[in-house]
Amino acid sequence: MKNWYKILSVLLILYTLIFGLSSAVPRLDILNETIRNVYYHVPIWFAMLFMMTVSLIYSIKSLSANFLANDSKAYNAAVIGFFFSIPGILTGSLWAKYTWGTWWTFQDPKLNGVAISILIYMAYFILRSSVEDEQKRARISAVYNVFAFVMMNVFIMILPRLTDSLHPGNGGNPAFAKYDMNSDMRMVFYPAVIGWILFSFWLFEIKNRISVLKNKLND
Repeated sequence: MKNWYKILSVLLILYTLIFGLSSAVPRLDILNETIRNVYYHVPIWFAMLFMMTVSLIYSIKSLSANFLANDSKAYNAAVIGFFFSIPGILTGSLWAKYTWGTWWTFQDPKLNGVAISILIYMAYFILRSSVEDEQKRARISAVYNVFAFVMMNVFIMILPRLTDSLHPGNGGNPAFAKYDMNSDMRMVFYPAVIGWILFSFWLFEIKNRISVLKNKLND
């Protein structure tokens, strides 16, 4: 039963894909049927944040224990998190087009924060590739990864709540869960969050196995 989370992730994602498109949703001004995107856009971002948190944990472990395996896992988690940021941006951009009338607006601090956070993590990958010594790369990458995680949370979690934002739950804009998400939507939304997080962990485990195999081949 060690693969239970893999089976559960597939079942939950299939459940949310089916019922997310077929179940009833509140009829709201402007949002209309696009509110269904909350089943996909938001859980994918949860999975991204989960993976970046895993990456942070392994970076801290790498600094404390100085094991290259921890550095490898920190990198793999960051790669998976970065991978999830792509569909997160695409689903968000599609949602913005139908609700805000544009694919992207620089007037929203959360969108700007997401763009900056992606650039910060891209710099993390470039930094790793520029250092050849494994021990030195592990230490530098771990320190930078801690910095990247803190800055990401500042740009996408803290600053948008301190100023006006088009995103629900930020600035003076109330969150979906407070007014718009009814009990029927929660029956789809929460399984979606769990499903995508479990799926991200599954990908993380696969990436770790690939790294181990590459190291054995190189040795």
